[in-house]
Amino acid sequence: MSKSNHLAGQPILSQILSCIPVSTINKAVKKHNSNHYYKKIPFRVHLVSLLYGVFSYCNGLREICEGMLGCEGKLTHLGLDKAPARSTLSDANTKRSYLVFETTYFELLKQYHSFISDSRLRGLSIRNLKIIDSTTISLFSDILQGVGRNPLDGSRKKGGIKVHALMDAFSGVTEFVRMTDAKVHDRKFLYHLKVPPRSFLVFDKGYNLYSQYAKWTAEQVWFVIRMKDNAVFHVI
Repeated sequence: MSKSNHLAGQPILSQILSCIPVSTINKAVKKHNSNHYYKKIPFRVHLVSLLYGVFSYCNGLREICEGMLGCEGKLTHLGLDKAPARSTLSDANTKRSYLVFETTYFELLKQYHSFISDSRLRGLSIRNLKIIDSTTISLFSDILQGVGRNPLDGSRKKGGIKVHALMDAFSGVTEFVRMTDAKVHDRKFLYHLKVPPRSFLVFDKGYNLYSQYAKWTAEQVWFVIRMKDNAVFHVI
């Protein structure tokens, strides 16, 4: 973070928020009319609250609201008058469309993409290098019935949400995300991808889908994947 006198004494989150222009927020709000249907908590307050939860490693709305309440004397740094109530934040998560967050994210990605290249890949000749992977977010598998299959080895199944992501290797920034039930097979994510010709995709063999490989080959989209043990092939 900047060590200039201009930012001296400001919390790190405040410095991060200064990188999100008000015009970007207003543009997203106007596009999706996101403050019209839910006025109790404006979009910026909603966004700041969720970012606080991310950077503070909060595990739920209670932790977010109680943590912000404990910092109430310093909330002016974040442009807030007071911490939102848990019920208010919960209603906002339910009623406000995710599209306003998506628009804000991609506007910021467009603005800062050239500044966040990964120095570890400097000098690499391959451009448009993308990485595909997924992770499962468990959702109360001990309380509610999970959505995954019961493993044959008797271990616990993965119940919850599976997050599939396409990440740009040079910036380390996610460019496309899709969430499904945990039971949905990884390969179905490939049907939703739109990548330009001459892109290079790297992913695990869980995404094995030969019909998509043929389509990508025709479109000059290249890919690297571990071959399945039972694959039938011949070299041409």
